[in-house]
Amino acid sequence: MFIVNLTYIKPLEEVEKYLAEHITFLNKYYGRGNFICSGRKNPRTGGVIICNAKNMEEVNEIISEDPFYENGIANYDLLEFYPTKYAEDFKSFIE
Repeated sequence: MFIVNLTYIKPLEEVEKYLAEHITFLNKYYGRGNFICSGRKNPRTGGVIICNAKNMEEVNEIISEDPFYENGIANYDLLEFYPTKYAEDFKSFIE
């Protein structure tokens, strides 16, 4: 499991230009079962994605398709973790 921490490096006006494409990207990976949760930071300096992937290489491949990545809108910090305690409804993401 991975936490993808996006930090905008361009003004919000640039972020907005690619937001619809970014949402399409998110929907693709929600549909494939890779993305579990995502959202904006508060204050709006970036976003966070909880990603289920087999390894860091797969996460990097996924991120490379993000319009925010392709257009230099955000930097990405990745944190891998192993869920050992979780709500019952979350169990399907672990198995």
